[in-house]
Order: sequence, then structure tokens, then C-alpha cells
Amino acid sequence: MKKFLFAFAALVLSTAAFAQILEPVKWSTSVEKVSDTEFDLVSKATIEKGWHLYSQDVPANGPIPTSFIYDDSEGTFTIVGNTTEEEGHTIQDPVFEMEIKYFEKSATFKQRIQVKEGASTVNGFVEFMVCDDSRCLPPTEVELTFDLSKVSANGTTTVTSEDTNVSEAAEASHQVAAASTNKAAGGSDKSESKKGLLSIFILAFLSGFAALLTPCVFPMIPMTVSFFTKQSKNKAVGIKNAIIYGVCIIVIYVLLGTAVTGIFGADALNALAANPWFNIIFFVLLVVFAVSFLGAFEIMLPNSWANKVDSQADRGGLVGIFFMALALAIVSFSCTGPIVGTLLVEAASKGGIAPIVGMLGFSLAIALPFALFAAFPGWLNSLPKSGGWLNTVKVVLGFLELALAFKFLSNADYIMQWHILEREVFIAIWIAVFGALAFYLFGKIQLPHDSPLTHISVGRLSLGLITLTFTIYMIPGLWGAPLNLISAFPPPPNYSESPYGVGYTNTGGGVATADSHEALPEGAHLMAPHNIMAFHDYETGLAYAKKVGKPVMIDFTGYTCVNCRKMENNVWVKPEILDILKNDVVLISLYVDDKKELPEEMKIEYASRPGKFMKDYGDKWSDLQANRYKANSQPFYVIMDHEENSLIDPVGYTPDVAEYKAWLNEGISKFGK
Repeated sequence: MKKFLFAFAALVLSTAAFAQILEPVKWSTSVEKVSDTEFDLVSKATIEKGWHLYSQDVPANGPIPTSFIYDDSEGTFTIVGNTTEEEGHTIQDPVFEMEIKYFEKSATFKQRIQVKEGASTVNGFVEFMVCDDSRCLPPTEVELTFDLSKVSANGTTTVTSEDTNVSEAAEASHQVAAASTNKAAGGSDKSESKKGLLSIFILAFLSGFAALLTPCVFPMIPMTVSFFTKQSKNKAVGIKNAIIYGVCIIVIYVLLGTAVTGIFGADALNALAANPWFNIIFFVLLVVFAVSFLGAFEIMLPNSWANKVDSQADRGGLVGIFFMALALAIVSFSCTGPIVGTLLVEAASKGGIAPIVGMLGFSLAIALPFALFAAFPGWLNSLPKSGGWLNTVKVVLGFLELALAFKFLSNADYIMQWHILEREVFIAIWIAVFGALAFYLFGKIQLPHDSPLTHISVGRLSLGLITLTFTIYMIPGLWGAPLNLISAFPPPPNYSESPYGVGYTNTGGGVATADSHEALPEGAHLMAPHNIMAFHDYETGLAYAKKVGKPVMIDFTGYTCVNCRKMENNVWVKPEILDILKNDVVLISLYVDDKKELPEEMKIEYASRPGKFMKDYGDKWSDLQANRYKANSQPFYVIMDHEENSLIDPVGYTPDVAEYKAWLNEGISKFGK
């Protein structure tokens, strides 16, 4: 009995909580004087208990990151650096399979500016999203105003503006996924961050060793070591010079990583990684790198650079050694450039100092052999001779670069919801790439710079078998297999052509499903992962419900809404729920993060926010939910009749299957009465 009362009370509270416009975050602004011309614009978020505000640094396919824009169109100030933020909490999210940083209770962001004469106020806005354990709010936009005129001459003076309520500029236009919160992760943010940098370091270190085994670098090892041992007065001096040479290599590449971080900014790198257009640029870059490695052409820096640097190397001493290391970096660029570029792109997805850490790992792997072989010249005899195998390494790296490139194109496609590179297409491309690599390793494919292959070595055969095994492993993914080994690379299962893979239909029972897409009514789709027929347009779905005489169930959702997916994967999958959704209601799934642009005639003023105009379909469905149901969180479920009257109070996240079934049955039972 107690259990029943508790469940009933929870349902009532849940219903009350969802049937309202939630405003869990309030913003305040202040200004801190740094000098006569420099100020820090401080934005503070006060977050209600149980809610989480996401960081500026969120990888692609995660929640919408917090972002700031400052209006500098009048030229009264210039922005210095990037907006900084507090440390926050970092968790390894099992749904997104990525590290996600968020804030609880409060969060402070600072942006330094340099002002010019006449500057009195700075206007801007912040876009953010928040979630709790059961629901998320769409990305919200709040205007910010910073009053510089009230700052006193004391550099430590802070002037606080009035709190800005979220509802004043609520931009409830795009619902995106939220990370499920790990309650025990509160104190683990530092260790998780270190793990992320460590993974970048290890990846870069291994990439450095791969670069060593390319035709541009490997032959340089004995040549360089021989130079130092012959030019030095004794063995000790030769070892010392070789070590300095290795240190110079490290310095050069670390400076490159530092330059990338300094130019783009530690925080901005992550924002770029989450931007669909930069993901497309990354895709194009990696394809160019891959084609270069496969032998179509070589990416080379101008010969004049190498000649000038080489002439400086004759100066001797530390300066000469440094320029020798720089000459190596320039001469070997055709082989190391694509690897370095790929590492920097991958490091950008981590943000922070990851590019510096990546270049440290890469250069350390490059530098170690020179120092070690200089210390122990006898080891040179154990090195394999240069030959065609070096080009094989280069080609293998080219295939790997090509496969990785499609991950970035997939990110862009997923963010923009173009549905060009869905899960099956992505897996098919990887099967083709790794299948071609297997044929290459078996000697069935010859590329431009390959030496004649009279036999296959045991090592090459072993690598070919491993690649072929991996290719075969991916094939069941076309039919819906989870492919746990590569789960972080393809789009999620719900972003696919059909919920069960290519060539498979699971019609279930009742009229709500069909044996083929052609048999579906106009405007309907088979919804992953359970083949439930759903409409993505409100008017079309309502018209069909009237035609077949069934009640309507509206599902306010988001393409990557975690709690929505939890309901679909844990509750909707149950046979008793699935049968109702397929046979007893007409499901209309309205995605509040649908970025498809509205036709011009439909870009009307929001009913819930006068003065603001809709831009895309996500805006339209967000406004419908906010205006009619006074709610702005997802998931949000409504059962209504053909006159658009609610048959039962709407509910949100309801993980209890029995509760959800009772709600469905009660709503359906009232239809037609």
C-alpha cells in the first residue's frame, strides 16, 4: 500500500512539474577592472538544485555547449582571448561515450576586453542548455548587459547588474541530448581530465612511432646518428649532441602545438570541433592527407624553406643543431605532415592544452631513436634496411586516415540532421575501406609507389588477416549488430535507415506498421529502434488519426535527447507498451531540435514569445509545446482527441513501465466518450 501511495504521489508531482515553463537558471552580470583600458566581463549562473549547466567545451554529438557572444559591432572595445570558466565536474558519459563537463549550483564565466574611449556598456547574450536526471530544456538564449560606467577607480571593484530571468529571452528552439549525471563523479573531474590528456599523449606517441616507419623519416636515423658520431671529437660529445638534437625536435613540435592553442584558444578549439562546418573542413583535410599517403601526390613545404634552414645548420653549436632538427621537420613533412595534422584535429576535440600534449607525445617518439642510437651505435646494425616496406606503412596509414575522415563527416551530418551518412552507410564505407586495405596487404592491390611484391612476409600476412577479421566483424552492423569495438565511431543506432539494419523488416502486429516504406501513409516513418509508425508533422499526423479513427499521442522529443532515448529503449520496447503504440494510437513525434529551415511564409512570430520569430521546425514544435501545454522540457507526452483536447494530463519522463501503461490505457479509454 505504501508503495502504491508513493508511486501515486510521484506521478502527481511529476505531472505538476512537467506542466510548467521551467526556469532553473538565473544569470547576473558584473564588471571587474583590470587596468585603465582592460575589464573582465563576469557572467554568473545561479543553478537550481538538481540541474546541470553544460560547459563551453562539449564534444560533437553531445549536449549544446554554453556559448557567449559580445556585440562589438560599434568598435568601442575589442575582445581579448576567450571566455574562461570554472573547473566544474567532468564525467565519462556512457550514453554519449565521451567526457562531458557540467556545473552544479553556480558557474562563473569571464571575458576580458580592451575598451576604447567612449565605451560605457557592453551587450551580449549567452546560449545554454540545462538538464536534470529526468528531463532537459531546449537551448535557451539570455541577453546580458555589462555596465562599465559604474566601475570605480579601484581595480577590485565589482558592480553587479540585475538578475536576468531565463524566461525573459527564452529561446526554446532546439532540444539536444543531456548527459546522464553520475552522482559519484563530483570529485573525479581532475582525474577524468588527466585521463583524456593521457589518451591523447599515448595516441600521439604511437603515431610518432608510425611516422618513424615512413620513407621520409626512417632513412634519416642512421644518416643523422652517423653524422653526429663522425663530427664529434669523442663518443660523449656525439651522444650529447644527439640528445640536444632530440630535444630540439621536441621543442619544434611542442611550439607548433602551442601556436595552434594560442591562435585558436584552448576553449575555442573545442567549439570548432563541435561546429558542423569545421567538421567538414576536417573531413576534407584528412581525405587530402589520405590520398597523399596512398601515393597520388606529396604534400611538401617549399624547397626554399629547406635550403635556407639547411644553410643555417652549418653554423655549428646549439644553433646549428636546432636548425638541423628544423630541417628534418621540413624535409619529412610530406610524411609527418598528415599525421601531425590528424593529431591536431583529434586534439581539438579535447580542447584545452591537448594540442600541446599531443605534439609532446609525437615528438618524443620521433626524438627517442636518434638519442638512443647515438648512445648505442651498434644497435643500428639491427635496424631493417630501407625498402618497399616503408611505403607499405605509409599506405596503411593512408587507409586509416581515410576511415577516420568519415567520422568527421558523420559528425557534421548528425549535427545538421542531413541523413546522408546514416549508420548503415558509414559502416558500409568502413567495410569498403578496411576490405580494400586487407586486399592491399595480401598483395591484390598495387599502388603507384609500391615495389614489386614477390612474396608476402609473415608480418604482412598477419596484419592482413587481422584487417580482414575486423572487416568481417563489421558486416553484421548492417543488420543492426551493436559493434561495441567501434561504437564511438558510427552514428548511434537510432540514426539509421531502418531500426534493424539493411534488408530487415520487423512489422510486429497491427496496422501501425508496414512491410515496406512504400506501404506507409504519406508523411509517416518507421521509427527506430522498434518500427513504430510515426509522423514528424503535426497536421499530417492529426489528419491521419481522423482518417483511421484513433487517438493521437504527441511525443515532444529531440534527436539526441538522452532521456527520450531511455524511454524508447527501456519502456517503449516492452511488448505491452509496444503493442499500444503500434496499434491503439497515432504517434506524432515532434523534434524540438529539428534544424530544417521553415518556408518563409511559416517564419511567423512565436505565440509564446511575442516579438521573436521562428526560424526552423524545432522552433515551431517548441512554441507549440510552450504555448499550448506551458511546458518546455522533453520528453513530454500528450494523448488527445481529434479536436485537439487532452484526454489525460500530459506526462514527462516515466521510467516505470506499469505507470506508463496505465497512463496510456487511461488516455485511450477516454477517447470517443
